[in-house]
Amino acid sequence: MDAVRMVAEARKAFFVVVGLLAVVWALQVANWGSGYELARTFAVVPGEVGRLPDVFAAPLLHWSWAHIESNSGPLFVFAFLAAYRGVARFLGLTVLVAVASGVAVWCLERAHSGTVGASGLVFGYFGYVVVRGFFDRRLVDSLVGVVMGASYAYLLTLAVPGTPGISWLGHLGGLVGGLVGGWVFRDRRKGETKGEAKEETVAAGHPRGDLHKELRDLGLL
Repeated sequence: MDAVRMVAEARKAFFVVVGLLAVVWALQVANWGSGYELARTFAVVPGEVGRLPDVFAAPLLHWSWAHIESNSGPLFVFAFLAAYRGVARFLGLTVLVAVASGVAVWCLERAHSGTVGASGLVFGYFGYVVVRGFFDRRLVDSLVGVVMGASYAYLLTLAVPGTPGISWLGHLGGLVGGLVGGWVFRDRRKGETKGEAKEETVAAGHPRGDLHKELRDLGLL
């Protein structure tokens, strides 16, 4: 991905993530107005086959204003970092994480209670951002993963089995989905094609051709 394309994808990712947050907040307004009937209707309920499709709706709903406020900041940060290399890949990752988080709750949660909230997505995006650079072999993404992993390592305490008051299964399932997504949606570069070789030859004659090659080798482009 060259610099121009990367900037274009980052811009697109920004608007997609802002749109995602706008949908989440609009649904919260409707949810609040209905007395949180939307959350009760589309929550993931363990063991109920008819509620299994709700794994796609539940991440967009919340039980309270405090609930959505606590999720919105991390959701924006990690969603953007997960999306800026490609929106199509991000959408596929989102589906994978939503399924992994929701199915973990549906299969393993014992309490007969409904689970909603974007925290499963947050943990999934977090896991993906941390490992993406390792799978893609890009220096920038590796550094971002190290910084985010060190800065937000405390999040892992919310995915520890038995943590009271939260859906730790949803967190853990989302985290696993994000880690798997790092491998599933990795760059599959098969080496230099003839077209790419020709492009390198042309670039070599460019005043900044050597610089571009070094940046690509470092994973910066």
